Amino acid sequence: MTPAVTVAVLGSAGLHAAWNALAHGLKDRLGTMVMIQVASLAIGLSCLPFVGVPAAGAWPWLLGSAALHMVYNLLLLETYRLGDFGQVYPIARGTSPWVTALIGVTLLHEYLTLTQTVGVVVISVGMLVLALAGGIPRRSEATAVLAALATGCAIALYTVLDGVGARSSGSAMSYAAWLFVLESAPTILVLRLRARRDPTTTPNPQRAWGLLGGAMSLAAYTLVIWAQTRGTLATIAALRETSVVFGAIIGTLIFHETYGRHRIAATILVLTGITAINLP
Repeated sequence: MTPAVTVAVLGSAGLHAAWNALAHGLKDRLGTMVMIQVASLAIGLSCLPFVGVPAAGAWPWLLGSAALHMVYNLLLLETYRLGDFGQVYPIARGTSPWVTALIGVTLLHEYLTLTQTVGVVVISVGMLVLALAGGIPRRSEATAVLAALATGCAIALYTVLDGVGARSSGSAMSYAAWLFVLESAPTILVLRLRARRDPTTTPNPQRAWGLLGGAMSLAAYTLVIWAQTRGTLATIAALRETSVVFGAIIGTLIFHETYGRHRIAATILVLTGITAINLP
């Protein structure tokens, strides 16, 4: 993997952790999620005249991914309602790399070197350690854990769809812009129906934070889509999920969660996995 791709995906990871922290930390999470989608829709629409239309072969993947992204957003909202950020975020993100790797190797016939395979596994183990920082989940937390696992599976599935779709689109930027439009418009409608109000017109001092979260979400995933046209899906998915380390730092600084020995061990494992992925 080239240094440019590595830097792009790590930058995406930092942005992703930041907007997820916003979605979790603000009081009106449903309204915040709507504003995140509004920002994604507005930016996506503004880009369409400049990026063209993806090639015909990309559209089945694009439409499937847009539907999965909508499911993901709803699952994410439910996951954050049920569980603590420091627990459910690494579970959701830690599920994705090995599921993506399994699909990529078995169905897409992607090749992983031994060191890349080790890197994916080590990063996933690091995120598992991070998820267990607060101890083994109790029975009362089972619903939150299941929701996080379902969210992780949704991430893996849309990662695969977007990897194939972006490669066949002719332009990663075109694919990304159309994806944000096709994903955000129906998600806004579903969330407004669920809220039984219009968060875009309801007075809310946190609205600007939601718009900022949407801009960060769009930038983060655009970087990933670009990277997916230049590397294997499993390694990019694993690198992207280093966002849990950024999430742990945010959890410590913003939510006053303890950055204890589990998080230190997880950080070391994730950094080791990043190194392995980038070895020849």
